[in-house]
Amino acid sequence: MLFFGIGIGYYLRLIIALGKRRSIEIDIKQMMVGAKMEAQKITDEANKVAGLKLGELKDEEKKKEHEFKETEKRLIKKDEFLDARQVEIDKEVENIKLKVEEIKKIQERVIKIEEEKAGALERVAKLSQEEAKEELLKEVEKKYEEDILTRIQKLENNNEEKLDRRAKDILATTIQRLASSTASELMTTVVSIPNNEIKGKIIGKEGRNIRAFERAAGVELIVDDTPGSIVISSFDPIRRQVARLALENLILDGRIQPAKIEELVDKAKEEINKIIKEKGEQAVYECGIFNFDPRIVAIIGRLYFRTSYGQNVLQHSIEMTHIAGMLAEELGADVAIAKAGALVHDIGKALDHEVQGTHIEIGMRILQKFGADERIITAMKSHHEDYPYETIESIIVQTADSISGGRPGARRDSVENYLKRLKELESLVNAFPAVEKSYALQAGREIRIFVTPDKISDPEAKLMARDIAMKIEQELKYPGEIKVTMIRETRIIEYAR
Repeated sequence: MLFFGIGIGYYLRLIIALGKRRSIEIDIKQMMVGAKMEAQKITDEANKVAGLKLGELKDEEKKKEHEFKETEKRLIKKDEFLDARQVEIDKEVENIKLKVEEIKKIQERVIKIEEEKAGALERVAKLSQEEAKEELLKEVEKKYEEDILTRIQKLENNNEEKLDRRAKDILATTIQRLASSTASELMTTVVSIPNNEIKGKIIGKEGRNIRAFERAAGVELIVDDTPGSIVISSFDPIRRQVARLALENLILDGRIQPAKIEELVDKAKEEINKIIKEKGEQAVYECGIFNFDPRIVAIIGRLYFRTSYGQNVLQHSIEMTHIAGMLAEELGADVAIAKAGALVHDIGKALDHEVQGTHIEIGMRILQKFGADERIITAMKSHHEDYPYETIESIIVQTADSISGGRPGARRDSVENYLKRLKELESLVNAFPAVEKSYALQAGREIRIFVTPDKISDPEAKLMARDIAMKIEQELKYPGEIKVTMIRETRIIEYAR
């Protein structure tokens, strides 16, 4: 029974499987038929769309072809028109050529007729054209010679008078516009002191302090019976100012001794350098000149302590700058160049005791070194007529220099010569070996010389003093006598730590 049941079950399962297989095959066949119908439908629709597009493209192609034909027709018409126009132009060109030939022939006939007429006139007058022209000019010149000369002379006189009057008006106007006061530089400076006890401290024991001060500052202190003041004497204004500042600070400090004196003199020198810088900046600002190198401005400031014929050089240069600016405005010249050339015209005097050459040559080298405008150099170098005038600005600078220096009381020739002799005296002494520094004192009646003790002994110093005195006698001219004071001081410094 068991095997029979198994067999029946297997048979039934086989029948069921066969039935399912047939059902699946039928479904597959139906799907294939549906897919074919769908594919046919899509194909028909694609063919329909393609047919529509093809029709549109054919219509578009016909339209374009029609437009191309129309364009071709228009181009053909234009070509025909241009060809016709070219033919007309060629005809016009030929006509113009014919007319040009006719004009040339007419000109040749006119020239020939004129030559024949001129020849006929020459035959009648028995003169050529040039000869006739010369004869006519001679006749007119002879007839009106006196009138022409008189007219020319009147014009020359009138022009000279007008130019002279105009020049005087310009100079008078300029001088009136700048009427600054002038003051001669002194060679002494007075320092006020609170009491006579300070005088004793300044002199020091056996004159030690006053000698130390005179040596450090290079001036002479005059301590006399005049109450409440000490006089500083020196021909060099920078030394006087350094000495004044140092002495005032010593009086305020109260500790007056050689070491403190040297310290305060050094500080005073630094302060004077600051003043020099400030004076230079003030000068260029007052004159309205702002394109100078700062080093040029610093050198301009040194002119504050420089005099020329008793006239302060910086004040003279500023005054000249204003005058030159006014002259340049009146004459239509370059105002900036004229003013700059006037301000730096004496810049070489700030260093003329340190550098060889005239102050003009030194000034030119300074300006060239620090990149000043070449037009400024050209304007300043001719103010003493050492170089020819190249521009109107150079003439203006020279004129402004004459106006500023020619004011009544502005300059004193004797003072300049006196200062020159004192500088020559110091330069002569400084040329000797072993001389550390030297100062001309007592209005040039004494030269005080400080020597380096390591380079010269006491006997050698005595001999050198005699040699200096003899050289002064041989090379310098001076009234009276000059006292030569040789100072050899041995100084030893140690530090306790």
